[in-house]
Amino acid sequence: MRISIDVEKRLNGSRRSFTLAARFATDEGRVVLFGPSGSGKSLTLRAVAGLLRPDAGRIAVDGKVLFDSREGVNIPVRRRRVGFVFQDYALFPHLTVRQNTAFGLGGMWGRLTREMRKRVDTMLDLFGLTRMADSLPRELSGGQRQRVALARAVAPGPAVLLLDEPFSALDLPLRARLREEVLNLLERLGIPLILVTHDPEEAVRFATVAVPYRKGETGELIDIGIEACDENKTSGWPGHALAADRLVRCTFDTAEA
Repeated sequence: MRISIDVEKRLNGSRRSFTLAARFATDEGRVVLFGPSGSGKSLTLRAVAGLLRPDAGRIAVDGKVLFDSREGVNIPVRRRRVGFVFQDYALFPHLTVRQNTAFGLGGMWGRLTREMRKRVDTMLDLFGLTRMADSLPRELSGGQRQRVALARAVAPGPAVLLLDEPFSALDLPLRARLREEVLNLLERLGIPLILVTHDPEEAVRFATVAVPYRKGETGELIDIGIEACDENKTSGWPGHALAADRLVRCTFDTAEA
C-alpha cells in the first residue's frame, strides 16, 4: 500500500504562527511520525483523516486521492476509509462499549443492520470487550478504554489506521503489555498504520520506516527495521534497543544538519 503526503498548512495564533510542510511517500505499511512535540506530527494525521484542510498539496492512500488542492478534491471524513485513535481516545461518555464501537460504523446501535451488528460483536470479541459491552467508559480502565477506541476505529475496515500517541496516557508496565497485545491484533488484521509517538522503542516495535519531523518540516525517510542497525555494536543490547537508538540519532542528526 502506498501512502503519499505533500501538504502545507499555516496556522496563525495570537503569539506565534506555525507552518506545516509535510512531504513523504512510502510503500511500507507501517509508518511512524517521529520528532519533538509541536513539530506537526498530529496535524499531519488530522489532515489525512480530513479533520484539517491543508492550504495546498495532495494526499493519497492506497491509490485513492483524499485531497488535492489543484484538482479541488477534498473527500469527506466519512468516505475516506481512515480509522483514527485519538490520544485521549475520544469515547462518548454516555454511550456503552457496544454503542461506542457501533458509532464507528456510522450510527447508533439501534440503527445498524444485522450485518453491522455482527461486525460490532466480532470487534468486541477480537478486542476482549464482550463481557463489558454494556459498560460506560467511566467504568473501564485506561487499557480497556484504549481497546474500545481501537475497536471503533477498526470496525469499518479502514484502508489505513492512524494512531496518535495511543499509549502515552498509560503507566509504563501497562503500556508495555498493551503495546504488544495491540501490535499482535493489528498484525492479525493486516491494516496499514501511521503512528505518532515520542517513544523510540514503541516506534521500532510498530513501524518499519520513520518520517522525522522538526519545526513543521519532514526529513528523509529512515529505515528503522532491526536489520538496518549496521553499526558495529558489541554491547549486547537487544536488537530493538539498537534500532531505537539509531532512530533517535538519525532523527535529530538529520534535523540539525
